Amino acid sequence: MTKITVLYGTETGNSELLAMDICKAGEEAGLECTNFGMDEIDSAEFSDIENLLIVCSTWGDGEQPDNAIDLWDHVEELGDDELQNMKFAVLALGDTAFDLFCEAGKEWDRILEEKGGTRIYDRIDCDVDYEDEAEEWIEGVIATFN
Repeated sequence: MTKITVLYGTETGNSELLAMDICKAGEEAGLECTNFGMDEIDSAEFSDIENLLIVCSTWGDGEQPDNAIDLWDHVEELGDDELQNMKFAVLALGDTAFDLFCEAGKEWDRILEEKGGTRIYDRIDCDVDYEDEAEEWIEGVIATFN
């Protein structure tokens, strides 16, 4: 059974709700899915994740949400090929009223590739009315595992 790990970075809870939706869709598709806040995962185990889906909101003026900061700092310090066994996809949440729309998600997408990860599905940048776009992304990314 294919295992996927869903990590969410959130301030208001929207990313957490989407992470739960992803796991539900994954389980319905026959995948083994675990779901964690970015502050709940042991950073020493991060490099061992093979299939990673990230849902991350942008906080303030383009910043990582509070629960993502420590993991972000850890990933920045990894070597360039340290994530070469990781397949990933990113769903970014933001608000187009801010200049740095979805910046935290964009940063995750960039750094996972820089550290050797393989993008398996294109990042989507969702505005405040994200439900329909997110649902489409979830269906698409889950289908890549079957």
